[in-house]
Amino acid sequence: MQKGTVNSNMKKYDVAIVGAGPAGIFTALEMIKKGSKKSIAIIEKGRSVEQRKCPKAKTGKCMNCKPYCHITTGFSGAGAFSDGKLSLSCEVGGNLPELIGEELAQETIDYTDKIYLEFGADTHVEGVGNTNEVKEIRKRAIQAGLKLVDCPIRHLGTEKAQELYFAIERYLIENGVEIMFDCECKDLILDGEKCLGVLLADGSEIHAEHTVVATGRRGADWLEKLCADHNIAHQPGTVDIGVRVEVRNEVIEKVNEVLYESKLVGYPKPFKNKVRTFCQNPGGFVAQENYDNDLAVVNGHSYKELKSQNTNLAILCSHNFSVPFNQPIAYAQKVGELTNMLGDGHILVQRFGDILEGKRTWQKELSQSNLKPTLPDAVAGDITAAMPYRAMTNIINFIHAMDHVVPGFASPETLLYSPELKFYSNRVKMDTDFNTNIEGLHCLGDSSGWTRGLMMASVHGVLMGRKLV
Repeated sequence: MQKGTVNSNMKKYDVAIVGAGPAGIFTALEMIKKGSKKSIAIIEKGRSVEQRKCPKAKTGKCMNCKPYCHITTGFSGAGAFSDGKLSLSCEVGGNLPELIGEELAQETIDYTDKIYLEFGADTHVEGVGNTNEVKEIRKRAIQAGLKLVDCPIRHLGTEKAQELYFAIERYLIENGVEIMFDCECKDLILDGEKCLGVLLADGSEIHAEHTVVATGRRGADWLEKLCADHNIAHQPGTVDIGVRVEVRNEVIEKVNEVLYESKLVGYPKPFKNKVRTFCQNPGGFVAQENYDNDLAVVNGHSYKELKSQNTNLAILCSHNFSVPFNQPIAYAQKVGELTNMLGDGHILVQRFGDILEGKRTWQKELSQSNLKPTLPDAVAGDITAAMPYRAMTNIINFIHAMDHVVPGFASPETLLYSPELKFYSNRVKMDTDFNTNIEGLHCLGDSSGWTRGLMMASVHGVLMGRKLV
């Protein structure tokens, strides 16, 4: 444990924020909007928005960038560089309403949405109106044993989200926030049960009255280790393991038009684990992301202007571990590592029909299908050789249920990419003011285990900013 020793290479601020994702950004933004005069530093491992560049646009394939992936790391976080969707309902986005109450959560979503509009978000909201069409989709979902969750969506789009967050970045800097890019935080500086600040990778120290850790889904594993090392009260939560499914736009056209994103939840037999759809991208592109430990995971992007002939979405199975094993993030990583091994470091893709027939998919078969993969460097293979039986069974049965809602979804040509993993399992114990058991330490956003997604992480930051004014 790092003690509060005197270090000549030390800076002091009122508030130090680790991570420039939505939770950290909106903490600083709300403090400024409320007139705070406190000094604020944001410590970000990655680069500024304008310097975040993925070489795949030129090379056509993932280059496994070092020391980190520019899609997952940098100002605005990973979510803004995927599809940039804002979920405008407190029923979506994690468990923060359990901590603060649904009424306050929805009020803050509405408030935060207005800030996004101020910085240039599209005024159009997807998934509202079309009452009769929604009723028909809901009826088919009920018949299939699924629940349709109503959620208006404000779609920023990958490229437009970058413009919006660049405007926020400029605003923060112009209003005195010091953003330290290419700056990795290694540890907390503690004196007993009080947090004094953070230790950086170069040995320098940032001291602050309040330290806010908001490292996102990308930093969930790191925060989990900090909790274990420093006795920060926490509990194992949920980890999601699944696949990214891709179909032709024609198959899911009606749902795309009516809802844009179909948020469906089910508990398929025989295991009855929670399985859900997540991050639907009409006309989108399947993408590869890389974590520090060389783990390659699949995600989806959706642009405002550039469109493909396909729609992709995630199907995720929730897993909870507590006794005797309590390391859900490590479990999901092992599943991902095994899948990567089979794909020689690449994402694996397999046709649904081949899974049902018990055979692997070959590259030649992909080239002969109506459905062309939007992730061209994915390797055709057998994802069932790495996916746990329980998760694979859940996914197969859920896809069959989805086929009743979206006829053709369970087509033999439907593509499944793996691994799709969501790391937000470690839930930090906090009070309603977001205080941990360590004085002066607050944990926000997806890495805290309380939120999932851009909007709810932003809401968490807004509420934190109000506490720190």
